[in-house]
Amino acid sequence: MTQENAEATNHDEEGPKRALVVAAHPDDAEFGSSGTVTLWSRDGWEFYYLICTDGSKGTENPDLPPHKLTPLRRQEQRAAAKVLGVRDVFFLDNVDGELTYTREFLRDVVRHIRMLKPYAVFTHDTTQVIRDAFINHPDHRCAGTVAIDAVYPMARNRPSFPELLEEGLEPHKVKELYLWATGDSNFEVDITDVIDIKVMALKQHTSQFENFEESAGRFLERFKNDDGRYIERFRRIQLSF
Repeated sequence: MTQENAEATNHDEEGPKRALVVAAHPDDAEFGSSGTVTLWSRDGWEFYYLICTDGSKGTENPDLPPHKLTPLRRQEQRAAAKVLGVRDVFFLDNVDGELTYTREFLRDVVRHIRMLKPYAVFTHDTTQVIRDAFINHPDHRCAGTVAIDAVYPMARNRPSFPELLEEGLEPHKVKELYLWATGDSNFEVDITDVIDIKVMALKQHTSQFENFEESAGRFLERFKNDDGRYIERFRRIQLSF
């Protein structure tokens, strides 16, 4: 499949170039798209995060029960977003590990799309098994599916969620969708020049690493190509209607 390599996409609309990243857990966005977020922010894009769960199951440490871990992970996510230049972070606080496709969850994602009016949305690929190498977390699959359905057709469909119209949130058409951790990529971003920023953002998630330096070394190999460059890969869907 043809790969497009770009630091940022261009469009003809006036006003700020805006993107919404919809992630299941704190730290998912840093793994999936933080190099692109950094590069495109430098090019004038505004990025916002929508985190779908509370991150309360993200540890095996018995000294971090959910009531302690949840606020810690929220703090870590805000710190990582600050490193990347993300404008704001929104949290839906669904229970980690139990994310379910419901009308309420879909409405909440549609609400943020209509509120922020992004040109592009970034989220998880929904495939269960990725490249025969790992199983995609069920929360990732659910968040990705809901985000895709929110982009089309729900956010642009006036009769859907009339309560959002009552909030003053008019339909909005997202123009581009980017799926990370995909086995069917068609779009690449060379993040070599900002790989240190990606690493620094991940380092803010202290609750997720026993030995960050060791974990970072393994993690970086996943993004290195045969030429030694660091690449984030996406499946890009351009909505032309």
